[in-house]
Amino acid sequence: MNSFEIKYNGNLRTSAKHLESGEIINTDAPKDNHGLGECFSPTDLVCISLASCMLTIMAISVKKHGIELDGTSASVKKTMGSAPRMISQIDIIITFPESYTDKIKMILEKSALSCPVHKSLSEKIVKNIDFIYN
Repeated sequence: MNSFEIKYNGNLRTSAKHLESGEIINTDAPKDNHGLGECFSPTDLVCISLASCMLTIMAISVKKHGIELDGTSASVKKTMGSAPRMISQIDIIITFPESYTDKIKMILEKSALSCPVHKSLSEKIVKNIDFIYN
């Protein structure tokens, strides 16, 4: 089990510390919600977590086939809704530096969509995921 400590620093900014490693992530409220927008917002981190989780789970899934995903990238777009203010849509484009067999593509795509973050997000959030093979 991982443990974290989060401090409110004022000016709508927090610092989250990963207790095992000591790594720190700062967050800021976005400009459209009274913040300075100088760091990732908490909702940005949700979207980043989804893309990072997908990349990680895909890498785990194809490693046993002798495939490394170095150079694979994800671009992420977050859309916020109002009433209530929440993430309404996450668009992710995952770009691979090379192409793969249909079998490997199926493994990649199935593993991405079964990552723990994807499974944990509300069904109310539209998740558009595109896979681009070079």
